Amino acid sequence: MTAGGRQTDSTRLPDAVRVLMRLRGLIRKEFLQALRDPSSLGIAFVLPVVLLLIFGYGVSLDAEQVPVALVIEKATPEAAGFCGAFAHSRYFKPVYLHGMHAALQALATHRIQAIVHLRQDFSRKLHAFNSAAIQLVVNGVDANTARIIEGYVEGVYGNWLQSHAADRGLALKIPVRIEQRIWFNSNMRSRNFLVPGLVAVIMTLIGALLTALLMAREWERGTMEALMVTPVSVHEILVGKIVPYFILGMGGMALSVIMAVWQFDVPLRGSAWVLFLATALFLLTALGMGLLISTAARNQFVAGQVAIITTFLPAFILSGFIFDIGSIPPAIRAMTYLIPARYFVAILQTVFLAGDVWPVILPNCLALAVMGGIFIGTTRLKTHKRLD
Repeated sequence: MTAGGRQTDSTRLPDAVRVLMRLRGLIRKEFLQALRDPSSLGIAFVLPVVLLLIFGYGVSLDAEQVPVALVIEKATPEAAGFCGAFAHSRYFKPVYLHGMHAALQALATHRIQAIVHLRQDFSRKLHAFNSAAIQLVVNGVDANTARIIEGYVEGVYGNWLQSHAADRGLALKIPVRIEQRIWFNSNMRSRNFLVPGLVAVIMTLIGALLTALLMAREWERGTMEALMVTPVSVHEILVGKIVPYFILGMGGMALSVIMAVWQFDVPLRGSAWVLFLATALFLLTALGMGLLISTAARNQFVAGQVAIITTFLPAFILSGFIFDIGSIPPAIRAMTYLIPARYFVAILQTVFLAGDVWPVILPNCLALAVMGGIFIGTTRLKTHKRLD
C-alpha cells in the first residue's frame, strides 16, 4: 500500500525486488512452520544434546579401574612394594589371589582382565640384576583393551623399577630409554578425540533429517503441491528451504560446541571463524543430502530410513570417528572419500586439538564445498514444478 492508500502494482517492481520479496515470504513461512513444529526444534536442539550425553559418556577408549589379579608366590617387601604401585594407579583395581589356578578361573569367568604373576625368585633376581621378570596374562578377547592393559602394566613396572633403584641409591641401567612426548592430546583422554568426531556425526544426522523428513511431510500434506502453483521458481523454493534449516542447524552446532568445551572439557585451540566456516560448508552439504533424499522419497518413513542408512551409519563407521581409516581394507577405504563426514571429522579434530593447521583444513573444506555443490546441484536438476 502507498501513503495515499492506493495498492502498489507488483508488476512494476524490478525483478530483483520481486525475487527478494518472494524469498522473504518463503523464508518467513519456513521459519514459522519450523517454530510451530516440535519435531524440527527437537531435531535441531534436543537431538544433539541427547546424543552427546549418551555417546560422550558411553563411548570411551580409555581403560581405567581395570580388575587385575596379583599372584605372589613368596611375600617379600619388594613384592609388596611392587603391588602397591598397582594400588596407587588409577588404571588398575588390584585383586589379590592365591595361586595361578584361582587366577586363571577368575580370568575365564571375566571377573578380572589380567594376571600379574610374581615368582618365588622375584626378590632375589631383583637384588642380583636390579631387574626381575614378571609374568603377565591378559584376556585377549578385546584385542584393543588387551594392548592398552599391556602398555599400562609395562608403564607401572618401569616406573616402579626406577623408584626402587633410586631408593637404593642405584642407577637403573636401561639399554634404551624412551622419553615420551605426546602432542595435541597430552592427557591421552579418548574423549578429546571422540567428542569432536561425534559432533560431526550428529550434524550429519541433523542436517539430513531436518530437510528430508520435513520436506517429505510437506509432500504428504499437500502443501508442496500448493507451493508449486505459485509464481516462485525452483531456485527460490530451494533457497527458501535451505536458509531456515541452515540457521537451525548452526544453532544446533553452537550448542554442540558449547557442550564439548564446557561439559566434556575438550580444548578448542583453533579459531572460531574457521570452525564456523567449516561447519557452514558441511551443513550445506548435509542439507543438500536431505533435499536430495526428500526429492526421491516423498514419504516420511522412507525418507527417515534412507537418511539414517545413507548418512548416519556411514558417518559413524567410515568417517574415522572411532575406527582408523588406514586400517580399513582398500576397497572400503576408497568408499570413505564419498562420505562428507570424513572431511568434517578431520577438520573438527584438528581445530579442537591442534589449532588452525591449514594443510589439513583447506583440502577438507574444498572437498566439502565440492560435495555440497554436487548434492544441491543434483537436487536442482531433479526438482521440477510439476507433480509427476
